[in-house]
This record gives sequence, C-alpha cells and structure tokens, in this order.
Amino acid sequence: MYSLIRPFLFSLEAENAHQLSIQALALVGKLPFSPLVTPSNPTTVMGLNFKNPIGLAAGADKNGEAIDGFGKLGFGFIEVGTVTPLAQDGNPKPRQFRVLEAEGIINRNGFNNKGVDVLIENVKKAKYDGILGINIGKNALTPIEHSLDDYLTCLRKVYEYCDYVTVNISSPNTKNLRSLQYGEALDDLLVNLKKEQAQLLQKIGQYRPLVLKIAPDLTDEEIASVADSLVRHQIDGVIAGNTTLSRESVVGLTHFEQQGGLSGKPLHQLSSRLIARLSVELNGRIPIIGSGGIHSLESGQEKINAGASLLQVYSAMIYQGPSLIQRLAKHVKLK
Repeated sequence: MYSLIRPFLFSLEAENAHQLSIQALALVGKLPFSPLVTPSNPTTVMGLNFKNPIGLAAGADKNGEAIDGFGKLGFGFIEVGTVTPLAQDGNPKPRQFRVLEAEGIINRNGFNNKGVDVLIENVKKAKYDGILGINIGKNALTPIEHSLDDYLTCLRKVYEYCDYVTVNISSPNTKNLRSLQYGEALDDLLVNLKKEQAQLLQKIGQYRPLVLKIAPDLTDEEIASVADSLVRHQIDGVIAGNTTLSRESVVGLTHFEQQGGLSGKPLHQLSSRLIARLSVELNGRIPIIGSGGIHSLESGQEKINAGASLLQVYSAMIYQGPSLIQRLAKHVKLK
C-alpha cells in the first residue's frame, strides 16, 4: 500500500509530508486493531526486554503524537523526541530536503518541538506496550555553558514515563552542541546526569538506563575518548550515531549543498565504521544501538555484525515504508 501513497507524499515539501504522516499515524494508533504484526525476535539489552531489536529513531515523532501508530508498524521499541525544556520553533523553513537519487535526507530542524511537558502528556495517553525511549536536548537559547541545566530539567521530567532516556549531544543543528562530546565538557555532563539518575532511582524506585547519542563524524581518537568516558561514568548504552555533516557520498546530487545533517542510505558506511570502532573500544562493556543508513536487511545485519545490539530506523522508512521494518525485525540475526 505504501507504494501507492508515496508518490503523493513525495509531491509535497518534505516537512509537510512528515507532518501529514504524523497526523495519519496518530489516527492509525486509534484503530482497534494493528495493520501489521509486531514480529517476535526477542532480545534483552540494558536490562530491558525488547520484542524485536528494531526501533524507531528519534526525530520521527518529536512530540510523542503518534506513538501508538508507530507501534502498530512492527517496531520493537520507539524513541520519541528530541525534546527540550521549553517549546521552540527550530530553524527557519525550509529545513528538510530529500536527496532522492541517494535515498537520503538533509535536515536542519534545530530541535523544533512543543516542549517536554507536552511530550509527557502525550506519552501518558499512549497505550503502546513496547519499550519507549525519550530523547532529550537543550534549548537553542540556553548558553552552551548552561547546557547541563536543560538536560537535568528534561531528565527529571521524563524519567518516570519511559523505559530509557537518550541524551542527544550530537545534532549538528544546534549551535555548539557537538562540543559537549569532548573532554571535560562530556565528563562534567555525564557525572552530573549519573548523579541525578541515582537520585531519581531512589525517588521513583525504578532504574531508567541512560543512553548517549554521538555523531558519526568523530575521529578514531575522539571515538576512543568518548568510549573511555562512557565506561568511566557507567553510561548504560550508546547510539551510533546521529546525522553527518559530510557530503562526500552525495556530492553533485539534488540539495547536496544544503546545510544540516545528512541521514538515510548515504550514511550507512560512516555509521557502520563508527559502530565497529566503538565496539573495539568498548569491548562489550556497554551495548551499542546502531543508527544511520540502515536501508536493507543486509545493511542492518552489517551493523549487528559490527557490534550493535539493537538497530534504529527512520529515513529509510520514508523511502520504503513499513515493509522494511517487518523484514528487519523478522530476519536480522542477533549475535
């Protein structure tokens, strides 16, 4: 059916098509039945039991408006957000561009969302019974030196309403955000988030894993440094990775010159390299969630073989529809 819908969606500007899809999936979520079965391919990661290892990456459902609809497409877990303490419009439009020839997408959204309180209310209403993650970030107007305040605000608010929390410090579309991936800035962020996690555990009585989402553009030395920080601060998981600033794989193609993060099929090799390097540095001490460029069963399996325990998909679903989720969830072989 998606092959019939796609021409209409692709006739619209990318962001308009996205908003329409969210509205449609919100309606699908209210149906008394599921149009697709959630494949059973169970695995346990971070102490959480996943029905299958295929998840929806953050960015698709920023405000948690269509959790139940996405849940009916076969995902083993869903990650909503990125959400910030206060609502913000994000960067000026247009800010999403399809690189059609390569099945890629460039976006410079800038964490556009309705704020953490709206997200929480939507999560409370959702009936989805799979694993739910919430991805948190900082407001654009918050100075980078005060970023911790925003992350702590979000962590305190979302902790009770999800199964894990992802800390996004790798979007290329919020000024200076990626500087938090390095050295003392990263250590300071992680040590304080772990302290807050411990306090929330005492308050709520349940442990919510903390996951860090990093960029695929890190050098080998930077990957080693990040891995060291993850282990020292006992972070529960890492998502490898976010969108890339590189245009090496799409030079000359439609919209390749647009600013922002590139996702989709062109990101596959770069993200697989990140997973493989992280896997060597972490040596099994922290699980890796592979994200970026998964566009086929073979590309998903490559990331599992490189060291990922779970996978996340978003851009390829725009090009191929839910059938990709079904194939991955049913047939990917876990190590």
